[in-house]
Amino acid sequence: MARLTRRQMLTLTGAAALARPVRAAGPALDLLVYGATAGGVVAAIAARQLGLRVLLVAAGRRLGGLTSGGLGATDAGNRGSIGGLARDFYRRVEQHYQQSYGPDSAPAKACSQGFRFEPSVAEQLLGRWAAEHQVPLALGERLVAATVTDRQITAVRSATGRQFEAAYFLDTTYEGDLLALARVSYTVGREPNGQYGESLNGVHYGHRNHNFNAPVDPYVIEGQPGSGLLPGIWPQELEPNGVGDRKVQAYNFRMCLTKAADRLPFPQPAGYDPRRYTVLARYLRSGIFDVLRLTTPMPHGKTDTNNYGGFSTDYIGGSWGWPDGDKAARQRIFADHVTYQQGLLWFLCHDEQVPAAVRAEVSAWGLPRDEFVATGGWPHQLYVREARRMVSDLVMTEHHCRWQTVAEHSVGLASYGMDSHHCQRVVVAGLARNEGNVEYGVRGPYPIGYGALVPRESECRNLLVSTCLSATHIAYGSIRMEPVFMVLGQSAATAVALALPRGQAVQQIDRDALVARLLTAGQLLRWEPGDEAASVPPIDPRSLPGIVLDDDDATQLGRWTPSAVPANRRVGRGYLHDGNAQKGELQLVYAPALPAAGKYQVVLVSVPMDNRASNVPVSITVAGQTVWQGLVNQQDASRNGFDPLATLDLPAGNQVRVILSNAGTNGHVVADGLQLLPLR
Repeated sequence: MARLTRRQMLTLTGAAALARPVRAAGPALDLLVYGATAGGVVAAIAARQLGLRVLLVAAGRRLGGLTSGGLGATDAGNRGSIGGLARDFYRRVEQHYQQSYGPDSAPAKACSQGFRFEPSVAEQLLGRWAAEHQVPLALGERLVAATVTDRQITAVRSATGRQFEAAYFLDTTYEGDLLALARVSYTVGREPNGQYGESLNGVHYGHRNHNFNAPVDPYVIEGQPGSGLLPGIWPQELEPNGVGDRKVQAYNFRMCLTKAADRLPFPQPAGYDPRRYTVLARYLRSGIFDVLRLTTPMPHGKTDTNNYGGFSTDYIGGSWGWPDGDKAARQRIFADHVTYQQGLLWFLCHDEQVPAAVRAEVSAWGLPRDEFVATGGWPHQLYVREARRMVSDLVMTEHHCRWQTVAEHSVGLASYGMDSHHCQRVVVAGLARNEGNVEYGVRGPYPIGYGALVPRESECRNLLVSTCLSATHIAYGSIRMEPVFMVLGQSAATAVALALPRGQAVQQIDRDALVARLLTAGQLLRWEPGDEAASVPPIDPRSLPGIVLDDDDATQLGRWTPSAVPANRRVGRGYLHDGNAQKGELQLVYAPALPAAGKYQVVLVSVPMDNRASNVPVSITVAGQTVWQGLVNQQDASRNGFDPLATLDLPAGNQVRVILSNAGTNGHVVADGLQLLPLR
């Protein structure tokens, strides 16, 4: 079959008008994109594909934001919900490793279908991709002013004195800096639960993850409140759950580490003060060390190492001044985060308060020589998890995440759980306690409405915001993933291509036409059985060989959450999960009836996803005696959801128990089924 040309395809799909927008007399630029995040780069590429005159402006000088800044273990939620140019980026990553090292090579396998990658690879690929489409760049141009006339931005000015005029503007920064310059309404911090009828917003003490699992005294002199509080602990009054505030969840650097022989040792930062880590020293004294336990392997033996545990790389409380901070304030906060996190590693490697085994473990790691070369192996991008959030006519809330409300005119899907890192460390009942962590799943990928990308028309008519979009703190915690920002960047650029020929306000475009154009461009906007190319149809347990038990054949200890999202199950009518909560309180017990004694391969069934736990404890007992135990990585996609546990000699009858627990796990624990294959 002959392949259609791009022009023929555009004509066939009715998209030709978008590829050649009709321009009225006006500014030289159709669209100015501010922010060289991955979402900003994709938006600019999409604009070029649509025939727009675009300029990508950024305060920094690197492309990719967090995607090239250390977040190599992509937080994707359900990968099958990612479409359009975002999906193309991850395909490019996968192709890079396959073509460079071979499809069966260790780097190609470690890249996990393109969703795990080295920071330098992401930056190179984004740069090449932008160059392929001849995207004009203006890097190192921090915007400091915007001229707004009759509710429209007419021009913006950078700190170097350059002025840029455009018909439309798109804010793709992590901070929402352009929307603030345009005086568009926004919020910072956590809304009270009552504002939007939510249950997971505001102050939140209820979640156990990333908190202290042993008592830690918060006072300078242990047991003496009058001696004052240790560094990093705030003298806040204990507020009830759900109360709103302006506190911002913790930032950190997503570190790329290595054990290579030529690794760079962790540096001692200027201003290092071991007293900042007294809380950690006391926690270590209790016998718990978990700082490096969320270390995800990347190609070539590198890692994406993130925060984990009660005292780790998150600088709790250090981010509060970032969202509205000027350049000088952000430089101070950035430097303080470097000092804190580098100091943490130096402390763990060298301080005699740290057990020798921990010092040896941390010292085995270092910074790779070939990553972040200009900054000595240290990431150049701070993980700004959340800053300003626009407030518009449509505010995405917890209700959208839970499918209690469905946003109209979808411009993309979000699927990651509702997530927040801690916002403060306080004293509760005389002990150090972190507050703010939230981790609750969503009921499958849900639509993000176009209205969340545009300000109120009464405020600005030619601005879109695809990163700091209109959402509550807890809903933003689900939306704020790099693939979603890429998806929304493409959708925002497409909206501009619709508005431009008529000079329309972005609020006034034909939203049904936008949805149609996005579907034509390969965006995934709906979630229904059959829409998701990466999903695997559920399997009838009776069709599998051996003895197969579905999750509803097991005995539940504790309250598991049932779900039936099609793409998230492998066998039977549904599956169970722990909601990434109640850690240590839930168990699931399979009790298969074996027709004959013999050798069996025991296989655990669950759909792998990035938000799953990588350390699920599973044990196998016979007549009450443990014959096998280990940890299952439910993120690992290499076995397609069928994880062989062990091959064992088992007796006939019902003496065997396979016990799955969520104790100490670092993500969602899922139970979908059990298979025992008899072997000759």
